[in-house]
Amino acid sequence: MNTQNDYLKPEEIRALANSFQQSRILLSAIELGLFTTLDKQMLPSKEVAKKINADERATDRLMNALVALGFLRKVHGKFFNSENASQYLVKNKPEFMGGLFHSLGLWNTWSSLTESVKAGTSAAERKPSPGGVDWLESFIGAMHYRGVKEAKITALMLDLSASKKMLDVGGGSGAFAMEFIKKNPSMSAVVFDLPNVIPITSRYVEQEKMDDKISYLSGDYLVDDFGGGYDLIFLSAIVHINSFDENNLLIKKCYNSLNTDGQIVIKDWVMNEDRTEPAGGAFFALNMLVGTERGDTYTGTEMKNWFTNAGIKKIERKNTSFGSSLMIGYKE
Repeated sequence: MNTQNDYLKPEEIRALANSFQQSRILLSAIELGLFTTLDKQMLPSKEVAKKINADERATDRLMNALVALGFLRKVHGKFFNSENASQYLVKNKPEFMGGLFHSLGLWNTWSSLTESVKAGTSAAERKPSPGGVDWLESFIGAMHYRGVKEAKITALMLDLSASKKMLDVGGGSGAFAMEFIKKNPSMSAVVFDLPNVIPITSRYVEQEKMDDKISYLSGDYLVDDFGGGYDLIFLSAIVHINSFDENNLLIKKCYNSLNTDGQIVIKDWVMNEDRTEPAGGAFFALNMLVGTERGDTYTGTEMKNWFTNAGIKKIERKNTSFGSSLMIGYKE
């Protein structure tokens, strides 16, 4: 049993309860484009306020708080970005963490947690994208930023040697498909995603000059046809969007599109039987509650049930170094 909070002192409980304040300071600075405004400059808060179209006193207080958090430095009344802020929080820099705009969206959905717990499904009010940022672009960007790193590790954990054709269900930016092809250059991939996602996918693929290896299918993965002839069907961060029954049907659908000796790989949180560990998965179940109609995180037993119900007998689990696990079903 996890007892990490059994001996928290009152001040530690209070600090945890108030930790949202630091998060909001950072997110508001990103939403206002404050770090990008300060790029390669030292400016007083008065000038920054004009540039970001904000109140002068309030901007000064926000920037002072960012100094306290270590994101800004202040010398003789002028502010400049810390090294980390300059590297990761300035738009158009190579390592810009654009996915944090997705965190702004999560702020809104998580604010409805109490109502969602009462309702048993998402009760979040859908608001316009913050700061005019396209939510979908931000979401795919966030998934790509994380996916590129995870794909390198995942490719090493899977046997891709016999796979000639893969299907990446809900493939987003195509990060995993591209990395798997780098591991096995004789393989081609089909990325299946929503019609409004595929144009974003193609841009990422073209940037990597892999458009000769990757093709696209668009539609609803619960409804539309996948085609067939796949040796590998990969579902990264997909099953947590759906209900148990929807996943049961989805895995059967994948099985029917899979060649004999092919493999279905689920990459997701795999919960213990009482759903308390891993902690990240327990938190993520609530993320799905506030953000989706029926999403959840699932136990290893539940995932095995999907495989066996589809006709798969050989099932393997591999734990990654980044929290989620791989559940692999082999079609015999």
